[in-house]
Amino acid sequence: MAEHTSSTIMIDAAPAAVMAVIADFARYPEWTGEVKEAEVLATDAQGRAEKVRLLLDAGAIRDDHTLAYTWKGSDEVSWTLATSQMLRQLDGSYRLAPVDGGTRTEVTYQLTVDVKIPMLGMIKRKAEKVIIDRALAGLKKRVESV
Repeated sequence: MAEHTSSTIMIDAAPAAVMAVIADFARYPEWTGEVKEAEVLATDAQGRAEKVRLLLDAGAIRDDHTLAYTWKGSDEVSWTLATSQMLRQLDGSYRLAPVDGGTRTEVTYQLTVDVKIPMLGMIKRKAEKVIIDRALAGLKKRVESV
């Protein structure tokens, strides 16, 4: 089983506000840093993204890939890699937990990355950590500024 990397951050906003930013893929290039382009290719009956094409530039990992999304209620979304040029695996999730009566949100981001080219495990974990830390910091800044 592949190892994964995870991290948690506290955001001063309700879970619904946090999930609204997470679900707004068109705006990812404005706040994620690594995502240069995002295009929703398919949506579910509720209008949530099911397949999203992303152009990623995360330093050691650059790729044009498509992710398949699964929404679990209003507090969790996970994804798996559907197609990729460079990646063998890019699976992850955001889990939201209300704090302080729902006025704040604890966000846990989990990510597993595997590339098609040989790469040391510690370098993959470092890349995962960089992606997660930047994504969480960007998410916090974006949500709290809206």
